Amino acid sequence: MSARKILVVEDEAAIRDMLVFNLGRAGYEVLSAGDATEARSAIADRHPDVILMDWMLPDVSGLELTRQLKRDAGTREIPVIMLTARGQEDDRVAGLEGGADDYVTKPFSSRELNARIRALLRRTKPAEDAVMAVGGLSLDSASHRVTIEGDEIQLGPTEYRLLLFFIQHAERVYSRSQILDRVWGGNVYVEERTVDVHIRRLRKALAAHGYDKLIQTVRGAGYRFSVSGL
Repeated sequence: MSARKILVVEDEAAIRDMLVFNLGRAGYEVLSAGDATEARSAIADRHPDVILMDWMLPDVSGLELTRQLKRDAGTREIPVIMLTARGQEDDRVAGLEGGADDYVTKPFSSRELNARIRALLRRTKPAEDAVMAVGGLSLDSASHRVTIEGDEIQLGPTEYRLLLFFIQHAERVYSRSQILDRVWGGNVYVEERTVDVHIRRLRKALAAHGYDKLIQTVRGAGYRFSVSGL
């Protein structure tokens, strides 16, 4: 089971290092950034499961960065916990209305923060060992096994990640560039037609049972995974 990724966006090195240490000890894979520019790079490259966002950053405020992330279709689903010394009600309201999913006031305990992260992950992410099913298609993310009507389907690692992404984001259209960012990572430089190659391979693996129709081409826009194809 892979560890959940937490991105810590905090400009004060002492606080950032403390958070990285405590979250790593709690079993998370921890990424860190000292400003909005570094945060955007980490998000594009690794696509974290949760972002801990300091309000006061040296380039763009954490609140404004959160607003930008929530306006972007590729990042709006990443939950954000705002970390700030601004504890007034108006500040909390502004943070939540700006797109933050939770709000923790400094100083805070590691125990409280870990509890908030776990609660947020339960609300927003499927369990790592979840079995996801679409009709007779089943994907077990703990064992990385894919079956259709009981028959195991052999997929390469990229096709597996594509299928997992599609199942978790069904009925939405994603462009090739968005799929590249989400499945390959934003700092991996490959051509967009690479997406087409791997989708053809995934469709071929699913075709024997007629499940290739789940992956629909949306002309001029990209691809959609939809149960209407069954």
